[in-house]
Amino acid sequence: MLVEAFLWIFDRSLEIIATITGLLYIIYSIERNILLWPYGIASSAIFVYVCFHAGIYADMGLYAYYVLIGFYGWYHWYQGSASSNDNKDLPVKKTTLKQGMGLFIITLVIYFILLYLLKNHTSSTIPYWDSFTTAVSITATWMLTQKIMEHWILWILVDSITIGLYYYKGLYPAITLYLVYTILAFAGYFEWNKEWKAQLT
Repeated sequence: MLVEAFLWIFDRSLEIIATITGLLYIIYSIERNILLWPYGIASSAIFVYVCFHAGIYADMGLYAYYVLIGFYGWYHWYQGSASSNDNKDLPVKKTTLKQGMGLFIITLVIYFILLYLLKNHTSSTIPYWDSFTTAVSITATWMLTQKIMEHWILWILVDSITIGLYYYKGLYPAITLYLVYTILAFAGYFEWNKEWKAQLT
């Protein structure tokens, strides 16, 4: 009984730490500050553990992907801002029609691969939604590494759905994170749009 209580407290403590570092990640994302990447890596690494124990396997793989692509994004942004002191030298971009079509097709392929794996090789209780949020999140995170503005639109969609999934799984501290994520994603879109327009002048 004592061991179970300790593990419960430990797991909730990890969720809270991941929530705090995740909030710092999104705030620095809005500001287009390179410091977003180390906080994102830390938060994602913790959520790998949390999702494994909650049985949300696609999300667990997604957070592992976040850790890996976080290092790529960190390097890519650093290369773009190496000559600047404000860490914002890499310009904000918009998705072209051709690029958008390509990303849509890639996301769809990832979705069906994940759905097949979850339905046939795991005990996931939410394979369709789990696959959808994971596939879209993979695309959105890659778009962030390239500073593509529309990644915020994808995050608004994913974060809204994830709130429902985490409520279903009882991950209440994480729900708080994703409620804030949804609000901040709107703020991020408008902030990046303002920066994109400023680049045109």
